[in-house]
Amino acid sequence: MRAPAGSIVGLCAASATMCAIGMAFLGYWGVHEPTPWHWNEVLVVILAFAGFAVLAATPWIVTTPVEDESAERVVAARRTFAIGTALIWLAALVAVFG
Repeated sequence: MRAPAGSIVGLCAASATMCAIGMAFLGYWGVHEPTPWHWNEVLVVILAFAGFAVLAATPWIVTTPVEDESAERVVAARRTFAIGTALIWLAALVAVFG
């Protein structure tokens, strides 16, 4: 099995970076606050955790061994990365404007 190169390494690194940025956002935003949560705060956490799940799936999708080396898994991983990033940004927007 060959070592990953190009887009594969980039997608893995980018998804890890977005997870770290999302975690920093949640830590700064105040998930640990003792006050009762409102509906928009619950929405922020749900969106962020969904984004983390999708971003965590990105390296798994792109590095899954397949018989036929094709660009299909890279395209799928790019989609999951875009969806995960959009969910994290949407969570941040809801936190700011909600």
